Amino acid sequence: MSHIKQPPSCGQCANGESLGFKFSFAFQPIVDLAQRRIVSYEALVRGPQGEPASWVLDQVNDSNRYRFDQTCRVKAVKLASELDLKVNLNINFFPNAVYQPEVCIRTTLEAAKAYNFPTDQIVFEITEGEKVEDHQHLIDIVNEYHRLGFSMAIDDFGAGYSGLNLLAEYQPDIIKLDRQIISAIHQQPPRQAIVEGIVHTCGKLGIELVAEGVEEIEEIRWLSKAGIRLFQGFWFARPAFRELVTIEAAKYDQI
Repeated sequence: MSHIKQPPSCGQCANGESLGFKFSFAFQPIVDLAQRRIVSYEALVRGPQGEPASWVLDQVNDSNRYRFDQTCRVKAVKLASELDLKVNLNINFFPNAVYQPEVCIRTTLEAAKAYNFPTDQIVFEITEGEKVEDHQHLIDIVNEYHRLGFSMAIDDFGAGYSGLNLLAEYQPDIIKLDRQIISAIHQQPPRQAIVEGIVHTCGKLGIELVAEGVEEIEEIRWLSKAGIRLFQGFWFARPAFRELVTIEAAKYDQI
């Protein structure tokens, strides 16, 4: 799939009504284990009544991908502002829906201004599972978003198309290790060796690592000892529909 080369008609960038379906978000915290606090919430798309992400994404196609991507950004910023979010907001986006980085970001900038949400608290997550054939286009997006003060993350690292090849071409601020890599890592020497290598590489490149999808305390303990301090997953908290969950101090005390 190539990225969009022509924009939709003017004024339709974030017109959610033209999509033909409605959606909202659940929020899942990202935890800094060393500081024992939540540093960000990822906005995870859900149906209007909390239906799973698949219910929404099944309705996204080549004809509405751009409008959906733009509407996601606006809705996520608006809801985060309404919930009085004080930490970072992670928003997933479709690189293939961005036809021109400096143009497609305008809607996000306008939403941040309209809802009084700081742009330096927005982290854009590139979903590695979406194949991006034009790597230069992706690099241009990253460079432009960095120029405007946004942070960039690669989501599901190790599960998709890019892996280390893409990392060699550009360096995001954050890499999120996929659940497939960290599952039962305390019992998996091959996965341990891979993660240790990624930790070393990211340390050399100044990239933060997030272990996402953590479900077992043993996984967290091993990963923490390996040098990872940021975590996201069911063990800490499940996504909460249209609300921001908190994490009690006793949760950190167990680790």
